[in-house]
Amino acid sequence: MLPPTTDDLERDDARPYFLWWTNATVGDLRAHLRSADPEVRAYWMGALLREANSRDVWSFASPADIRRDWRCLARYLGRSRAMWAWLLDLPDPWIEPLKPDELALLVRAFSAPSA
Repeated sequence: MLPPTTDDLERDDARPYFLWWTNATVGDLRAHLRSADPEVRAYWMGALLREANSRDVWSFASPADIRRDWRCLARYLGRSRAMWAWLLDLPDPWIEPLKPDELALLVRAFSAPSA
């Protein structure tokens, strides 16, 4: 495993570069990622996966952690969701096949003449 991009990520009192919008420290992030509340874990893990250099992700989370929280976590990943889904062979919850009646509604909506 490669070392973190900065030694600051090993200090609990340091502010991680990837949490630029908050005053959370490395210690705060670690505590959030250990929360019993899956929504809290998902928000902070989403920030980590979305904003941090992928090399730094593994200092805070494991593939098992990501898989455990994937259903809650995926909505916080933005454009990086597909990359993480591919990397860890996870389903993309936003890419699910349409049911026949849903498909029929879409076809009708997009083939109706515009006013």
